[in-house]
Amino acid sequence: MESQRNILLIGLLFVSFLLWQQWQADKAPQPVAAAQTQSSIPASTVADAHSSDVPDADSAVPETVTASKELITVITDQLEIKIDPVGGDIVYSALLAHKLEENGDDPFVLLEQTNDIYYIAQSGLIGRDGIDSSVKGRAHFDSASREYKLTDGQDTLSVPLTYVSDKGVTYTKVFVFTRGKYNVAVDYKINNTSDAQLQVQMYGQIKHSIKKSESSMMMPTYRGAAFSTADVRYEKYSFDDMVDKNLDDTTLGGWVAMLQHYFVSAWVPPAAEKNIIFSSVKNGLANIGFRGELQDIAPGAEKTISAEFYVGPKDQKALSALSPSLNLVVDYGFLWWLAVPIYKLLMFFQSIVGNWGIAIILITLTVRGLLYPLTKAQYTSMAKMRNLQPKLADLKERFGDDRQKMGQAMMELYKKEKVNPMGGCLPILLQMPIFIALYWVLLESVELRHAPFMLWITDLSVQDPYYVLPILMGISMFIMQKMQPMAPTMDPMQVKMMQWMPVIFTVFFLWFPAGLVLYWLVGNLVAITQQKIIYAGLEKKGLK
Repeated sequence: MESQRNILLIGLLFVSFLLWQQWQADKAPQPVAAAQTQSSIPASTVADAHSSDVPDADSAVPETVTASKELITVITDQLEIKIDPVGGDIVYSALLAHKLEENGDDPFVLLEQTNDIYYIAQSGLIGRDGIDSSVKGRAHFDSASREYKLTDGQDTLSVPLTYVSDKGVTYTKVFVFTRGKYNVAVDYKINNTSDAQLQVQMYGQIKHSIKKSESSMMMPTYRGAAFSTADVRYEKYSFDDMVDKNLDDTTLGGWVAMLQHYFVSAWVPPAAEKNIIFSSVKNGLANIGFRGELQDIAPGAEKTISAEFYVGPKDQKALSALSPSLNLVVDYGFLWWLAVPIYKLLMFFQSIVGNWGIAIILITLTVRGLLYPLTKAQYTSMAKMRNLQPKLADLKERFGDDRQKMGQAMMELYKKEKVNPMGGCLPILLQMPIFIALYWVLLESVELRHAPFMLWITDLSVQDPYYVLPILMGISMFIMQKMQPMAPTMDPMQVKMMQWMPVIFTVFFLWFPAGLVLYWLVGNLVAITQQKIIYAGLEKKGLK
């Protein structure tokens, strides 16, 4: 009977988790914008948030693919980038190592301008002597070539764009690409050949057309903005948040990003400088960005102002190299502290066996092995509880409706027989957090995207196309249920719920990633084996 209740408990916890998670996505209170100004940062080092001249979102999403017909194409081993010479904005990015579809030839495109989506990375120089503004327009850069390519044996590739102002000042915007990396260094090299001091300020922002969330109860993925400050390491800032209130936060370092399932684009300004994190919404476009410190450039002097732009998969190692907190865009939810070691263990197993499905099986065996002492204690406690049923029935007849005396007598009986009535619940309560943490690991880890297992399972990050694993999982639950006959005194309604539980779980798991269903199926098979071993040992001790 205790085992049946534990299975029911699993179901209730699991469904409650899904409902809570969907409520969080739809109805939870929105995060409050961070404090607008930190008193510890001198106002003179950062331009006034409301007087700065960052170009607004475009007046309308363009029908054409680009604002300029003469885009500059850059191809590396990881990226294909297109840069608009008007402003030097990155208006297109394709991730060459990540395909749009499994076994397809087309790369996954992150930044683009189409009729369906407008998603670009903009950067420029504003301030008193800036060359970009919503009033004066954007700088028109010249380039020596319209196509640049990282050749074999070449580790870095520099793409210089040049603009000469009406004062004769030369501004060179240099994009530096590195082999094997998705981050791009954006450097402004300013040669002040004028006879006056210049004052400029670099900004970077990500523009994204506001899209409705594609999240569901089974796949609660997030699409929207996020940011980090010195006080808040990671905070989501959804499109709804941006519509309700603009960000305006002065901080040391920090970063801004646009997130979607498995992929991210992010601006990372220098960590040692003071920046303003801001957001705005106009004409259906959401912007999130940063404005750096005001920079003074003396006559005859040269100065370089820099920031990093990342456009690629949520690779935790690569993201951490840019900023200690940028890897938090791989969001494991409230059980991150448990998900992180699970992810590392999964990566370790995969590095040995070279197959993500086998790695999931190994991590399942590891978890079940670690929980085996508790599992054994669970079944032992359940066996003792069943043997106590006649004595508990006698106590009920003796004390009738006197609940106080009945409770005292039961506790004395448990103490005398050395039985813990809650002993059967502990392993279940420990398994649920592990299950939820692994669920987030499989949902968020880009390494499992298009990762094959064997036979018909060619992508562990999506549902089983033929629903074989969910059906096998349901059968395994049914077998586990039959191994624990229901007590005659069990409530009829509870009996019906227990009989339908394998069916309910099977239906739920039809839409779950195949990797997660594989974990649950293997866990059930291990549990069935453990039950047989434990029951055999208990029968030798005279416990049924």
